[in-house]
Amino acid sequence: MKKIRFLLFAAILWNSAVYSQSLTLEQANRLVALPLKCADQEYPNKLGQVLDSKEDLKNPQELHPAFYGCFDWHSAVHGHWLMVALLKKYPEIAKAAEARKVLESHLSAENIQKELSFFDTKNNASFERTYGWAWILKLQMELDSWNDPLAKSCAENLRPLSNKLCGSYYSFLGKLAYPIRTGEHVNSAFGLTFAYDYAVTQNNDSLKLIIETKSREFYGNDTKYPLRFEPSGYDFLSPAFEEADLMRRVLSPNEFQVWLKKFLPELYSKKFTLEPGKILDRTDGKLVHLDGLNFSRAWCLIELSRTNPKLTHLEKVAEQHINASIGNIVDGDYMGEHWLASFALLSLLTKQ
Repeated sequence: MKKIRFLLFAAILWNSAVYSQSLTLEQANRLVALPLKCADQEYPNKLGQVLDSKEDLKNPQELHPAFYGCFDWHSAVHGHWLMVALLKKYPEIAKAAEARKVLESHLSAENIQKELSFFDTKNNASFERTYGWAWILKLQMELDSWNDPLAKSCAENLRPLSNKLCGSYYSFLGKLAYPIRTGEHVNSAFGLTFAYDYAVTQNNDSLKLIIETKSREFYGNDTKYPLRFEPSGYDFLSPAFEEADLMRRVLSPNEFQVWLKKFLPELYSKKFTLEPGKILDRTDGKLVHLDGLNFSRAWCLIELSRTNPKLTHLEKVAEQHINASIGNIVDGDYMGEHWLASFALLSLLTKQ
């Protein structure tokens, strides 16, 4: 009984303290352990590719030598992003040597070439469209902005895949007639946010322009979004806030405020509240998505709070969302462990 009370007390301290301060080395050590734990864990694994023949039945590491761990391809990708982001911020992190070894091994030129070749196989050009694509570009940006010999090597190795996916984005957006408004992987607003950031940093004007054009086309006339209908039971992204997070990028500050007041007018009320997602079974891979929703809502709300002095109260709502899930991402079930650290880190980094 004493042990149970102690663990509950520790969880309360973690929940209440983690968001009241910036990311710390101690927190970083906890977070980096999760993708490291599964970076080389091949099974269980959800592959998601199209089989064109029986010869395509290969084990995950054969198919995806760079991103075969952490249950699925996209989780492996953003697990690598987490390692890079934390190594950049905390070179002295406890598992630095282990993380660097994983990055050097996984992000080799040979491995990335095999990943690249996979997208050229019949019926797999749309693999991980656009969620996994977005995280590849996020990883590329993180490597490019890290002044480290390992980062420079990994960045150049990854670049052919990033370049290919930029072309895939451009081709796909030219054919996409309607936005995809789900709260899961294929949400088009989320898929465009990281791609837009990448286009800006890389001076890729053609990708930047088509994202701006399609964003205005898809979302520019949206008004009075029914936020009360969120979340759905499997959401890890908020269709409303992902849309807003994209539009704050592509619109001018004045345009964005006009648009946001029409889209989510309730945000401007100081009494605005939003209940964090509730998770009743964290061993269920779909239900635990709602922990991710709490983090992704948080990073969107933090950014929105900075766009207008009348929206600063949204940061408190973000804090409530982070505190609802931050204590549940370590020492938990694999269904959450394999990916949630990345979402938690992004929400904490956005705070800074």
